[in-house]
Amino acid sequence: MEDIFGKLYEMTAFSNIIADPQFLIMYAIAFILLYLGIKKRYEPLLLVPIAFGVLLANFPGGEMGVTQADENGMIMINGTLQNIWDMSLPEIAHQLGIMNFLYYLLIKTGFLPPIIFMGVGALTDFGPMLRNLRLSIFGAAAQLGIFTVLIVAILMGFTPQEAASLGIIGGADGPTAIFTTIKLAPHLLGPIAIAAYSYMALVPVIIPLVVNLLCTKKELSINMKEQEKLYPSKLEIKNIRVLKIVFPIVVTTVVAIFVPSAVPLIGMLMFGNLIKEIGSDTSRLFDAASNSIMNTATIFLGLSVGATMTTDAFLNWTTIGIVVGGFLAFALSISGGIFFVKVVNLFSKKKINPLIGATGLSAVPMASRVANEIALKYDQKNHVLQYCMASNISGVIGSAVAAGVLISFLS
Repeated sequence: MEDIFGKLYEMTAFSNIIADPQFLIMYAIAFILLYLGIKKRYEPLLLVPIAFGVLLANFPGGEMGVTQADENGMIMINGTLQNIWDMSLPEIAHQLGIMNFLYYLLIKTGFLPPIIFMGVGALTDFGPMLRNLRLSIFGAAAQLGIFTVLIVAILMGFTPQEAASLGIIGGADGPTAIFTTIKLAPHLLGPIAIAAYSYMALVPVIIPLVVNLLCTKKELSINMKEQEKLYPSKLEIKNIRVLKIVFPIVVTTVVAIFVPSAVPLIGMLMFGNLIKEIGSDTSRLFDAASNSIMNTATIFLGLSVGATMTTDAFLNWTTIGIVVGGFLAFALSISGGIFFVKVVNLFSKKKINPLIGATGLSAVPMASRVANEIALKYDQKNHVLQYCMASNISGVIGSAVAAGVLISFLS
């Protein structure tokens, strides 16, 4: 009878969890992320799959965690070192499990981030940015956090590749952070992806925090529509539809010439937007890119990234540095946009609300919605959403280009 109970006990995960209580920390992290995604509704489409992936990866014996290969592609399987890239996909699935199959097929190859960017492009309207081109420059200013944290991380002992992957969190764009990390520091993919998406989900908390520290009530009360009436723009767009079709083609061409390594992200972003703007002739492509393909890619990306979050990969000082550095990058990106608005306002009669600079990072459209809510607290008639979207959308392009530059220099 004791043997039966002993075998039943060994069959469960209790013995492993008792022997290694670190699993409990990972469960707590998974539950917190699930709470943020389900209860708080912070980026649920990504945070829920990632959190569930973390949960699955940390059940001992479930074989759902991702086993990271070293820089040379070598991985320990049944006590023997093997090159993961010499193995067929069925071998990976059989010997390492379904999550490793998905990870090495879809994530490690860099396949999913550009696919998600295609869906993002299909869901994005560049109209607000094209109508307010002068505001798009704040999307560039908001990349300050990326390069500041990169320098700080190098000084703290991270390699340039690791520092770049850490700094890119400041772009507030999950797929860009994942794509950059895959290229430069794949061993840090789990914690960087978790940090990037967690901070994206916490945009409603972080933006108000930084804005309240750096902006006055007078600045936050600047009414953009009143400024437009006082100082109307001399630039008039006669055919916005043609411009919206030409724009993705031109941007892709220019980026491909100057920053070729950014083409996988920018090119797919612009392609998705192009099939949206063409209209009925490409409506079926638009529907696929923005719905079925996007949703499928999001599920696999979230689960696979979450599955990299094993105790060995996450519970170490490097991960703590990533979490702290990621927050710093995020906050500095918001601050960079705000300070640039303040500088512009010193030399311009036509004032700009600093909230527009605060949304120069990505996280579209949540950052713009949060900024608009802040503006309405100070003036119920001060709707800044369309102006914030101008810098917000340009931030998506800016962070992808920044990632391309870092990959070019450091890979």
